[in-house]
Amino acid sequence: MALAIKKVGVIGSGQMGNGIAHVAALGGFDVVLNDIAADRIKSALATINGNLSRQVAKKTITEEQRKQALARISGAERLEDLGDCDLVIETAVEKEDVKRKIFNELCSVLQPEAIIASNTSSISITRLAATTDRPERFIGIHFMNPVPRMELVELIRGIATDDATFEAAKEFVARLGKQVAVSEDFPAFIVNRILLPMINEAIYTLYEGVGNVEAIDAAMKLGAHHPMGPLELADFIGLDTCLSIMQVLHEGLADSKYRPCPLLVKYVEAGWLGRKTQRGFYDYRGDKPVPTR
Repeated sequence: MALAIKKVGVIGSGQMGNGIAHVAALGGFDVVLNDIAADRIKSALATINGNLSRQVAKKTITEEQRKQALARISGAERLEDLGDCDLVIETAVEKEDVKRKIFNELCSVLQPEAIIASNTSSISITRLAATTDRPERFIGIHFMNPVPRMELVELIRGIATDDATFEAAKEFVARLGKQVAVSEDFPAFIVNRILLPMINEAIYTLYEGVGNVEAIDAAMKLGAHHPMGPLELADFIGLDTCLSIMQVLHEGLADSKYRPCPLLVKYVEAGWLGRKTQRGFYDYRGDKPVPTR
């Protein structure tokens, strides 16, 4: 039988974390949103409220649902405050050492039967699970960005993940109104195994002078009917995240076709990470985005 999930903890209040808290609260779960700074939590709650209000304006939810969802979310600056959660989802930066440290600290405060999940977009679930005291109750639950709008969630079992954990995760995702794609525990799973090499190739196309930023994005939007161009999408994801995923693919699969483009590395080294820093392949500091190359 699937384990009963009633209360959900979310570690990290950034774009993915606040999105997961949003949909979990709308799905009827009590949510504890954790971050190390009170101002980050306050900002995340304001973002959630704004996104819920837009859903009310579009008549996808009611005003009463918005109020009820907000009432279900509480903020927490300490991991100890997640102690009574049935499921805790980690959404920290895509760096394995950071995630391992969080899991080491988290295990000591959780109930023995609690499930731990990672929203990692590329890192081995088996390897992350091995750093915990409950690898059988560890699973990858990878949401797509932006969480409230995207229908898909990838579920990834580690080698030790048991059936009860998997079924509980499936039931949780279904209650959020999302669709499940089950992936084997290979680097970058399904979506990013396909998507990130395409973005990396678009960056190589820019790097080699085949086309400029506008031409490359227009080519894929108008020629392949993509809703966003690959460079625009890279900025939206975050160039540091794109680089981290390509590094996981390159190291994990040992194939030169996954080598991160040197131009992607240069942008990350410059701190031009996309929308979140106001500069990436586009400069977002003016009234409209302007290509940087």
